[in-house]
Amino acid sequence: MPEDRWVLLRRVDSYDPAKMGEVVREGFELLGRAPQGRVLIKPNVVFANRNYSQHAFTCPELVGVTADRVREFPGVADLVIGESGAFAIPTRLSFKESGFYEMGQRHGVPVVDFNEDRYRKVDLRKGKYHKTLLCPRLIHDADFKIWMPKLKFHICCEITNALKLNIGSLLHKERMLFHDDRLNDKIVDVLEIGYPDLVITDAVTIGHGFESCAKPFHLGLIMISNDPIASDVVAAQILGYRPERVHHLRIASERGYGSIDPASVKVLGDVGIEELAQKTSGIVSEFQDMQKLDTRIRFYEGIGPNTGQICYGGCMAAVKGCLGTIDARRPGSLKNAKPGAIVTGIYEGDVDAGDGPCLLIGDCTEVRGSIRAKTVKRVKGCPIGAVKLTGVLPSVFGMPSPLFDLRDVPLVVANTIEKVIQKVKHRAF
Repeated sequence: MPEDRWVLLRRVDSYDPAKMGEVVREGFELLGRAPQGRVLIKPNVVFANRNYSQHAFTCPELVGVTADRVREFPGVADLVIGESGAFAIPTRLSFKESGFYEMGQRHGVPVVDFNEDRYRKVDLRKGKYHKTLLCPRLIHDADFKIWMPKLKFHICCEITNALKLNIGSLLHKERMLFHDDRLNDKIVDVLEIGYPDLVITDAVTIGHGFESCAKPFHLGLIMISNDPIASDVVAAQILGYRPERVHHLRIASERGYGSIDPASVKVLGDVGIEELAQKTSGIVSEFQDMQKLDTRIRFYEGIGPNTGQICYGGCMAAVKGCLGTIDARRPGSLKNAKPGAIVTGIYEGDVDAGDGPCLLIGDCTEVRGSIRAKTVKRVKGCPIGAVKLTGVLPSVFGMPSPLFDLRDVPLVVANTIEKVIQKVKHRAF
């Protein structure tokens, strides 16, 4: 961790390659960072779909011009772009839909799905829940790591920036482990293998709503930092949060990764945090608060059995992810959904679904009052995944399911097969 933690804030009104390239070069120079050896660039490509998810990922051309700048350093021996996208969706499909493969060809840099490549088993010194991790080879072997998040509001972790980006360091086989009320601790666990040397944040257009199908908001900013904690401290303030309110950021500080006091971060550039925070103050990220959704479905959020708090990273995240995807794919689906109720966790009061269904989400969900509903159905799992829930919830409430979209299904199947083929090749040879 650097002694002096800097964040550079630069106005960038559009995704103009020349302007972005200038800012990135300035960031390397001002922050004193010189890539060398094997360099890994990790963008945020959680999910992409050309029809309804066009603002959830880091701008490919920003990543491309960053790769160009990296090559200007004489000590660089190798350069690669790597990422692991949303669980159960082939990352290579999101690479294709977002334009990352095309960008990689233009700039002459390989783009790799971590799930298809080799990995190393790593013991963690600071891990609370993860004591070992299957670390992607490209992360493990990198001499210099550049994280390139897309700045977004998050449905259960307040913000997505440098620390949250580390969930994409996990292979799919480990991604859902502790993805429940322990999610914020999990994010910090992964920081041990994914502590970047430089953070370049795409905040030209930021995302709100459901982060995997984010709605765009023009902020006009590129943010560059020599420390991920410092980057998140500033990002939190820009999005209207006190740093200590961002749970994973507070946990990272408690584990010794650095102060989250804004006074400990040195900020330079041509725009201030206050001005940027004023711009974002009017954004309503409705999926952060289920009660603000325009729908006839009623939500009853109970606490987890072991923690005494709502399990935002588990069943609640799955519900939000499922509904967010449905409404992005078919706008108006939530508003036109059949009336009913969705319950998560242990709910102490009564549940009123009217004449509609009541859906209990997850193994631990329990209503300790009375239930008024036409039918009561449970979806089992702990934690339950959004993909599994998407197969049930739409039919219960009369909404179209993205799982049966005639355009998307063949793409998912074809890219899943290709993923398996490439995994065999990489690990065999």
